[in-house]
Formats: sequence, structure tokens, C-alpha cells
Amino acid sequence: MISWDKLKKGTVILLIGGGLFAAALWAGANIYQPSEKSDEIYTAGLNAYNNKDYSKSYYIFSKIVFSSNLKPLAIYRQALSADKVEDFDSAVKQYKLFLFLYPKHVMSIRARYNLAQDLMKNNPNAAKKEFEKIIAKFPNSDYAIASEYYSGTIDLKKYENEKIFPLSAKSDIQSHFRHYLKKAPSGRLVSSVINDWTSMDVQISNDDYYLMAKSLYKVGDYQKADEFVKKADLKSSWPIAVQNAIALKNLSNAKFLMEWGLKENSEYVDKEDIYDAINSYMETVPSKYQTATDLFGIAKSRGKDYLLAIKCRYSSSDDKFACYKNLYLWYPAGSYTDEAQSQMFLYMVRNNNTNDAQRIGADFLNKYKDSSKYAPQVMYYMGKLSEKTRAYRDYVSYYRGVISKYPDNYYAYRSYLRLNHSKTPIIATTMHQKDIEFPYERKHAFLDKLLKLKDYEILEEYTSYDDFVKSWTLYQRGEISKAMLTARDAMDKLSEKPERTDLRWRLVYPEFYYNELRDYSDRAGTVFPLMMALTREESYFNPAAQSSAGARGLMQLMPATAEGTAKQQGISAYDLFSPQDNILLGNYHYGSVKTQLNGDNILSVAAYNSGAGAVNQWKKTLNYTDTDSFIEQIPYPETRDYVKKVFRSYWNYVRLYSGND
Repeated sequence: MISWDKLKKGTVILLIGGGLFAAALWAGANIYQPSEKSDEIYTAGLNAYNNKDYSKSYYIFSKIVFSSNLKPLAIYRQALSADKVEDFDSAVKQYKLFLFLYPKHVMSIRARYNLAQDLMKNNPNAAKKEFEKIIAKFPNSDYAIASEYYSGTIDLKKYENEKIFPLSAKSDIQSHFRHYLKKAPSGRLVSSVINDWTSMDVQISNDDYYLMAKSLYKVGDYQKADEFVKKADLKSSWPIAVQNAIALKNLSNAKFLMEWGLKENSEYVDKEDIYDAINSYMETVPSKYQTATDLFGIAKSRGKDYLLAIKCRYSSSDDKFACYKNLYLWYPAGSYTDEAQSQMFLYMVRNNNTNDAQRIGADFLNKYKDSSKYAPQVMYYMGKLSEKTRAYRDYVSYYRGVISKYPDNYYAYRSYLRLNHSKTPIIATTMHQKDIEFPYERKHAFLDKLLKLKDYEILEEYTSYDDFVKSWTLYQRGEISKAMLTARDAMDKLSEKPERTDLRWRLVYPEFYYNELRDYSDRAGTVFPLMMALTREESYFNPAAQSSAGARGLMQLMPATAEGTAKQQGISAYDLFSPQDNILLGNYHYGSVKTQLNGDNILSVAAYNSGAGAVNQWKKTLNYTDTDSFIEQIPYPETRDYVKKVFRSYWNYVRLYSGND
């Protein structure tokens, strides 16, 4: 047990001595300090730090006494302050003090990593020991991944000027670099890893060249990736060669590699890599159906099931059932069996084959209820079948089951409409405005304190295991789209969804541009929550968004569309990257489309994506009996999915903010 006197003496020795902060005084002689005073000091230190007055922040943080629960963070912040002005001696002393006093603190891994970074400058051997501790104690952390690289570079610098470079050392260095690229193929250190690795006088294997090519592709260095693809074994590297050729706009080479790889060398490659190559290639072709058909005909093994699934998706209505039946029978253990069975089920539903549909649907739910993304869809249509046969208890059970198990799903929205016998897709036209809040009812006193102090950097580190907190901190920094994607993915991973009042939902469905969307939707005669949903899906509330096709701004308007709408409304000047202008024109454009389609919001959302002409053509040619039947048969999968995404968002905005249950 260390006495306070000894601790005080030892701290003075650690704090004083050399560098910019040599004159800093230890202010902990008074053991007791009211928590309000500690908070006040910490806030002042954080303000100085954020204002880049690092000498001042270092001194202010030193005034927090050891009895305060803020002392660990104050010491850590002193070290950060010293780092900012490159007084590495003082920073090292503070990191060592932190690790000595608080070895199990949640910030210890970050402190050790920063310590190792500083030690690299003057004491690389000591730095390597710290990096190795991180790798050993926290092997799956981002810090361990980066430590692999730095451990390798330390040894590389150690031997590169020596006459003898042991083979064992070269092997260890390559192992460190290899581990980094495998664990972080798109990490910020990829280029440095590859440059250092290829500077060594070593034999690099084909597999390692492939690893480098894959990482270079992922970080967007396509020219260099092309060099390394050529050094790898093309039998195993062809999927990344296809994607890189597409990135370099060498489509003829991509076509050759795609066909050659599927025909001759698919057994050498992971199926996920083949799927990625197929996805990239399909974005370059005029007909996905024809291309999938042609590639399926030449493919030998891996990838065939996916190509057949793509062919089925783009098949005509008359051919879909036979296509999906083949997919189901030929690849019973494949990755797309659930899709095939769900689509066979829907075919039976559309053709009024109730008994077979119920049999297939029941079998599907028995096998996939908890594992397939198609489960909500099948449950919903099983409800419709039960409704058709007047099995009241069954259809109520199915609809309620969808809403309970998949509350944020598009088919929960459709189930709600069926349960309430709604004749319109519009549930509500207004929403209450609610701010984004910290995603949990705060029960941990120290987290409360960090929030009160607004130390979001430490808070994010403190709760690095929680992506909802990460999303919230991203919102505080203004990284809106990234924050939404982070929260969305975190919510998708939850097997049981929280209640609609749970604050995490607001991170997934925030109400940005609330006033503009409300006011301009009123002016244009559109539905406010629906326009919020459409804007979310179009741009994730990024006013600078621009698509490859040229659509711009929050509601992703094409310049020609915006020009015609502005002329129609008598608007002479506008900027599509202005949130206000874009929302105004977007609402007027949607209102115009809605008028053309007799006020039907389902059709209007489809037309916003594909054009009113296409929707009117589908109305004439599709054999549909109701709204569900029409949506499921939309010939463009992109438009079909778009309609479902927009109304899924609409449903969530309504259930979260309108007060409806």
C-alpha cells in the first residue's frame, strides 16, 4: 500500500524534470477537493486543451488532487497536452505515472499505446516492449493491430543498417506486417506497411502480394494495386483483379478476368471474394439478367448459386418461379436457398395457390424464422393467407408477430395497416420534434460526469465497445451520415429490438431539417414524415451528397429535374447544395409526381426513383391485385427495394415521433 506522502513525493519526481513543463508544480498537497471544484478545474483544463493552449491545460490538469475520481483522466490529459507540443519526455513520465497508478483503468490500453509511440523516438527497444504487451493483452483491439506494424518497423530499423540481418528477424517482421494487413486490410497504415515490407531484401510470396493488392484496392490506390496483382498468383487473386480493373475503367480486362476466373479458377478463391467481384462487375453491364445468364453458363463451381440468384431476381414474372425452383433444388445448402423458397412462396400466393403457399411458408418459417431477412415478408403473407381463409386468430397472430419481432421492418408497417384495416398507406402526417440524446438512461455516475464535462473523446474511448455511444459521439462532431450508418448497423445486430421509446432509435432515425421539411411539405402538399423518410434514404441528410448519375443534395435532385420544377414554380435562382433550396424543390417535384399519379403515395415514391413514365407502364403491364402485389412485382429490383426502404423509414418516423402505437 502506497502512503499518500510517498505517493506525493514520487509524483513530484515524475512530474518535474526537463522539457517545456519542467516548471509545472504539483498541486495535490491538499488531499480533499470538493467534486464541484474538481469538475471546475477539469472543465477549465479541457477548454484550454480544446483551444490549443497546451501549456496551460497541462498546468490546470495538475491541480486536480489524487482523491478525485477525475485524477486518472487529468494525468492522461497532461500526457496528451505534452504530446501536442512535442515535449515527449514529460508525456512519457505522465503515461508511466498513469499506468503505475491505474493499470486496470479503461484508458490504460490507449495510454500504453501512446507511451509506446513516444518511446519510439528515443528508446525503440522500450517501445517494442510496450507494443508487445498490447498485442499480448488485447490481441483483438485496434491498438494491437497497429502495434503489429510498429513492432515490425522497430525491428526493421534496427537491422537495416547492420551488416547482418538475421533470417529469423526478417521472418518476424514479415509476420507483423502480414498480421496487420489481414486484420486491417483498409487501415490507415496500409501504404506504410506495404512500403516498408517491399523495401526489405526478402522473398515475398504470391499470397502476400495478393494480400497487399487487396489492401491497396480497399484504400483506393488502384494503380499500385494493379502492380501487385500482377505479382500475385492470378488463380487466387482474380476477384480483386476484376474489381481493380473496373476501378481503373479497364472494362475489357475486367470482363476477361471475370469469365476466365469463373470458368477456370473459382475453386481457388473464397466464395465471398467471388461474390464481391460479381457485384462490382454487375454494376458495369447493361443487362444484369443477360450477364448473370451468360456467366452462369460458363462458371464451374463457386459463384454459380449467386449468379443464378441474380438471374432469378431479374427474370420476368413468368420465369421467376421456375428459376427460383431450380436455385432451391440445385443448391439446397447454398447461401440463397432461403431467398429461393421465399420467392416460390410468393409465387404461390400471387397465383392463389393457397394450400401450397401455406405449406411452403410454414416450412420456411420452421427453418428460417430467426435467421433469414425474408422471414418478416413470409410471416406477413402468411397473415394475408390466413385472412383470406378467415382464420382470424392466425392472421392476427402473424401480423402481431411481425410487429413484435421485427418492429422496424417494412412488413411491420404493412402488418399494422392490415390489423387496422387501413385503406391508405399514410398513418400520420405530423411528428413531434425530439432531439438526439445520449442513448441510455444514465445509471453510471462517471459516464454522467463525462457527459457533463463534455469530454467526448474520453467518453468514446470509455465506451468503445458500444456502437450506439460511438454514433452519438459522431453526431456531436457533426459527422451525421457516418453516425446514422453506425447506429443503423448496431441496431441491425440486435436480435431483440428495444421499445420504440428507447433513445437508441433516435440515432438511427434522426429528425434533421425538421422545420424546413415540415414547412415546405405543407407548402407543396406532401406528407411531412414521408418527406423526412425519403430525404433520409436519398442522402442520409448529407446536403453535399452527389450521386454518380449527377443527382445532388439532400433529396438527390437531377439538375434537369430541378430546373423544370423551379421554372414551373416561378423560382429563378436556387442552389441544389443549399438545404433549403433542395428541400423546397424536392417537395415540389414530389408533389408534381403525386399529382400525375392521382395522389397515390406508393406509386409516387416509386416514380421518384424510376420516373412516372415507368410507373404508368407497370400499371398497365403488371398483373396485380392490390398494393402489395404491385410492389412485389416492380420489375426494377432497385426501385422495389427503394419503395420498401422509404416506407420502412416512414413507418419508423411515425412510430417513434407521432405518438401512434
